[in-house]
Amino acid sequence: MTYRFAFFDVDSTLVTIEGIDVLAGGDPEVARLTCASMNGEIPLDQVYARRLEMIRPGREQVEQLAFTYLRSLVDGAKATIAALQKGGVVVHLVTAGVQQAVLPLADELNIPRRNVHAVALMFDAVGGYEDFDRRSFLTRPGGKELVVRDIRARSHGKAAFVGDGVSDLEAKPAVDLFIGFGGVVVRPRVKENADVYITSLPDVLSHLL
Repeated sequence: MTYRFAFFDVDSTLVTIEGIDVLAGGDPEVARLTCASMNGEIPLDQVYARRLEMIRPGREQVEQLAFTYLRSLVDGAKATIAALQKGGVVVHLVTAGVQQAVLPLADELNIPRRNVHAVALMFDAVGGYEDFDRRSFLTRPGGKELVVRDIRARSHGKAAFVGDGVSDLEAKPAVDLFIGFGGVVVRPRVKENADVYITSLPDVLSHLL
């Protein structure tokens, strides 16, 4: 077995949507901030709190997003994850997305919840938005690299990261292989700097198994 770990981004990598934009209900300003952040034009920490404050997503909205994620899987995503796991690869999800919405997706993909690294939201007694976990590395630049390094420090074996955005590319120094994914959105900076670039998710198998 070549690789021990495969770290996957979620939005625009395993699913065809950007969760934050779905929560925003198509608000063009939120979409603009998301796009600018994913392309590396604005640091993530400058947009993370701002977008959530604009949207203030309640518990019900987040539960609806979870259902939308399940309906938005990228072609071949489930089979690809299953093949990696069958080959002995430990799969982790590393995303700045909402933890409560990502966990059901992980369940669907048979990824243990302890291998889900996302940002938890806090709600009040009636399910209204209160805040997000401001201690999370994933809400600021370089956060994915820190998460990956922390996981790898506790175990041995080669690791790869698969993602579409610049926040994913920031994890490149922490892995042996960075696979850029352009099956949903092609981001030039990611395409130019990835070790390998693919547009079909099952293509990761030939690189990792």
